[in-house]
Amino acid sequence: MALSDADVQKQIKHMMAFIEQEANEKAEEIDAKAEEEFNIEKGRLVQTQRLKIMEYYEKKEKQIEQQKKIQMSNLMNQARLKVLKARDDLIAGFYQLLEPRIVVRCRKQDLPMVKIAVQKSVPIYKNATKRDVDVHIDQDNFLPEEISGGVEIYNSDGKIKVSNTLESRLDLVAQQMMPEIRVALFGANANRKFLD
Repeated sequence: MALSDADVQKQIKHMMAFIEQEANEKAEEIDAKAEEEFNIEKGRLVQTQRLKIMEYYEKKEKQIEQQKKIQMSNLMNQARLKVLKARDDLIAGFYQLLEPRIVVRCRKQDLPMVKIAVQKSVPIYKNATKRDVDVHIDQDNFLPEEISGGVEIYNSDGKIKVSNTLESRLDLVAQQMMPEIRVALFGANANRKFLD
């Protein structure tokens, strides 16, 4: 039985609808597959970058930790040197006074360092002089905060003073250099017999 044109057209339309549906399903499947692969690749890249960032910050953290250790070591060394300097200043003052009781004055901010220095200085002094010494740190009258540091050491009644501050040392140097300064400023004086 021969098919009419209308039947042919109907079959063609049916086949086209079937092909289109298959194509749509295939396209959806490709789309889903592509999205899945995209998400997997995106996750891999994100994870790789995350690891790189974590690695970078771990490295930075280690560097900072190392710098902190170096800085702490430098500060500790500076503190040790300051204590040694304070101890030397104290011992020099003790030797100059050679008194059984000594009063030490310092800046308020140097008090902890001076306490340590006194503890370390007394045995050295006793061993060197074979004399006992009672050292009292004056915590009522501190040296001015604006000076550069150092100590002042007094005998028990405060009548004898040994100043071991930077300012007092500079004053001493200035007095010693006064003749040279005078000559440099005014030239040699033919009438001057003594160069003090």
